Amino acid sequence: MRHVISALCVLVLFSYACAYDPLDPTGNITIKWDVMSWTADGYVATVTVYNFQMYRHIIQPGWTLGWAWAKKEVIWSVVGSQTTEQGDCSKFKGNIPHCCKKTPTVVDLLPGVPYNQQFSNCCKGGVVAAWGQDPSQAISSFQLSVGQAGTSNKTVKLPKNFTLLAPGPGYTCGPAKIVPSTIFLTPDKRRKTQALMTWNVTCTYSQFLARKNPSCCVSLSSFYNDTITPCPSCACGCQNKKNCVKSDSKILSMVGVHTPKKDNEPMLQCTHHMCPIRVHWHVKQNYKDYWRVKIAITNFNYKMNYSLWALAIQHPNLNNVTQVFSFDYKPLVPYESINDTGMFFGMKYFNDLLMEAGPTGNVQSEVLLQKNMETFTFKQGWAFPHKVYFNGDECMLPPPDTYPFLPNSAPPSLLAFPAFIFSLLFFLAVW
Repeated sequence: MRHVISALCVLVLFSYACAYDPLDPTGNITIKWDVMSWTADGYVATVTVYNFQMYRHIIQPGWTLGWAWAKKEVIWSVVGSQTTEQGDCSKFKGNIPHCCKKTPTVVDLLPGVPYNQQFSNCCKGGVVAAWGQDPSQAISSFQLSVGQAGTSNKTVKLPKNFTLLAPGPGYTCGPAKIVPSTIFLTPDKRRKTQALMTWNVTCTYSQFLARKNPSCCVSLSSFYNDTITPCPSCACGCQNKKNCVKSDSKILSMVGVHTPKKDNEPMLQCTHHMCPIRVHWHVKQNYKDYWRVKIAITNFNYKMNYSLWALAIQHPNLNNVTQVFSFDYKPLVPYESINDTGMFFGMKYFNDLLMEAGPTGNVQSEVLLQKNMETFTFKQGWAFPHKVYFNGDECMLPPPDTYPFLPNSAPPSLLAFPAFIFSLLFFLAVW
């Protein structure tokens, strides 16, 4: 019995550890329910999805939110979203509810829906930006009218068993908790109103739950070594090796080959690493007081492009970034005493869309960093990143012993050349 209890404790601790992101320790998705008014048999609520994650956004085909009703509630109507199934509403006559299921599933509406079906911050196909990238676009909301429910703070029963797909698995949602009512400002900002009742649901992400293999990898190179350290072999698993496509395949010229599938199943280019995304870090140049790095992101998935992509990197010299040339950059400081993490993302309307695999399926930039002479070195792989995340998922780095190493001395030809020039000048001066 003691062994069983110990095993359960380890399992619980492991589950929490997997959902903890050391580079974004407070990141989560919070779902807020605000009861705005009572009706004859229930209430009208505004449901808002806040993505408080700094560098993990919700990509196409968007979020899917589910829950279980505590009693026999139904959804009379929805504005700004829709349920995927109506369920059995045969017992109703006259007005038919929008959804009668005990466990409704809600999705966002697509852009371009009629104005009378829209709600504030809705209708983006479920795509939600990361908070660190664009807080104004990190919100999605809808309004629903709930019937056969409580009609007061004391009789309302909170929904339970919340689930969130964003768009795939990986999120675990806690129970709904009543919180202080949300305060609203009128348009003229001269009067405050408040919700009649508010509860929150917090969902956290675990890469371990989302997928068994990484979704990206990192390769390395430098100016001081001809060796290019590639991504590790089968870094993202080789289960798709049989179905991969060579870059010169005739399949790629077929109409509709780049159209994504509903399940987002990839069509990967054949590579030794079999990753949809590769991040390459190249130590490009060394100056007296600065050094320069080139970052390139390559897409190997022929069926998917990445809008609003984000790259998070941990490196000790990111505390002194002088200039980023063609990406937007924002430092991430989850711990005030440590400034070694930054987020790179595309410039709006320029390179914020990473196209599908092919000639245009890459984005790149250069970063100029100022040296701290007390810590700066090219030795022992110091110039390479400690952690790399693409769209919130950690990428696989090569083993440290394969990093491009700093030569102990210059090649003999390079050493002899300055001596030859010096001897020649000395000879000319004497002559």
